[in-house]
Amino acid sequence: MSKYLFRVKLTVDGLKGLLKEGGTARREVVERMVQSLGGQLESMHWAFGDEDVYVTVDLPGNASAAAMGLVTSAAGGVRTSTVVLLTPEEIDEAVQKKVDYRAPGA
Repeated sequence: MSKYLFRVKLTVDGLKGLLKEGGTARREVVERMVQSLGGQLESMHWAFGDEDVYVTVDLPGNASAAAMGLVTSAAGGVRTSTVVLLTPEEIDEAVQKKVDYRAPGA
């Protein structure tokens, strides 16, 4: 399983739906959606600022994460951006990789 952070901005329609249904009902919808993709909802938090909601999930892979972002954004109530989260062990693996690269101008 891979871990993803979805940053969610509600549209006007999304805000109207939230006012009608409430946060708990929306969390239940998100949890069912994540489970339908073979994943697990880790956390869902409402926030002040540029994003309205932060959702952290475990999903089988990038295709599942892309499907989740595409379907929710296409429905019109939200706009999402997705962040792939890496474990410390994955970073350890990355720093051990040999990469052939030259910086511009070097």
